[in-house]
Amino acid sequence: CYGSASPVGASTSIAAAQSAMPSGPVTFSKAWIEMIHRYLATAVGVLILVLALASWVERRRVSVSYLWPLATLVWVCLQGAFGALTVTMKLFPAIVTLHLLGGLGLLALLRAQSSGYALAAPGHPGPVELPGRLRWALVGVFALLWLQIALGGWVSTNYAVLACRDFPTCQGSWWPPMAVREGFTLWRELGRSHAGEAITFPALTAIHYVHRLMAYAVLAAMLWLAWRLWRVSGMRPGARALLLLAAWQFASGLSNVVLDWPLLAAVGHTGGAAAL
Repeated sequence: CYGSASPVGASTSIAAAQSAMPSGPVTFSKAWIEMIHRYLATAVGVLILVLALASWVERRRVSVSYLWPLATLVWVCLQGAFGALTVTMKLFPAIVTLHLLGGLGLLALLRAQSSGYALAAPGHPGPVELPGRLRWALVGVFALLWLQIALGGWVSTNYAVLACRDFPTCQGSWWPPMAVREGFTLWRELGRSHAGEAITFPALTAIHYVHRLMAYAVLAAMLWLAWRLWRVSGMRPGARALLLLAAWQFASGLSNVVLDWPLLAAVGHTGGAAAL
C-alpha cells in the first residue's frame, strides 16, 4: 500500500492523494478494506499450501486424491495474480470479472474437497443416487448459474446496476434502448468503449438488462430443479436450500435496483451467488 505493509505506514501518501482529489476513490477506510482483503487472501493461500503438503504426506492414508489440493494451490496462485492485475490495470472490467469468477471457483474447489472428505468418513451413508437425467439437469442448471454469475460480475464491474432503476420494467419500458455489442465488448478499459470513447448509456442498459433477463431463466430453472429434487428420497434439505437461496437472490437483486444499489444488498447478492 504505497510501499508500506499497511495503511498506517502509508498515511502520508493516502492523505496527499485524498487532498489532491477530495471526492476521489482514495480514502483511509477504503485502504483498510483493500489491505484486510489482501491479508485474508494471504492467510487463505497459506492454509491451502498447508492442505496441499498435508495431503501429499498423508496420500496413502486418505481416500481423497492429493491432486485436488494441488490443483487448488495452483488456482489460488492464479487468483492472486488476477488480484494484482485488478489493481495494476485499474479495475479493467474483464480482469475484475475473472477475479470474481476465480474466487467462486476457489470456493467450489474447496467445497468439493470438503464433500469428498465427508463422504469418506467412517459411518457416512454415502452419496444419494440420482437418476441419470436428473444428474444432467443438475449439471445444466449449474452451467446456467455460472453464466448468470459472470453476467452479474459484468454488471458490477461496469457499474451498470443503476442503468435500470425500476422493476419489472427498465426506464419505464419492457425493451429499453440498448447497445448490446458495445456493452459486451470484453476487452476495454473501465468506462470506455473499445475505441477509447466514453461508454454510452444504452451500452450500460444492455449489460444490466441482459443479466436481468437471464435471471428469469435461471430462477425458473432453479425452481424446477428444486421441485425435481424434492421428489427424491434424501434430497429434500438440498431442495429446500435451493428454494431459500433463489428467494434470497431475487430479493437482494431487486433491492439493488429499487434502493439505489446499497452496499449491504450488493454484498448480500454476491454472497448468495457464492452459496448457490
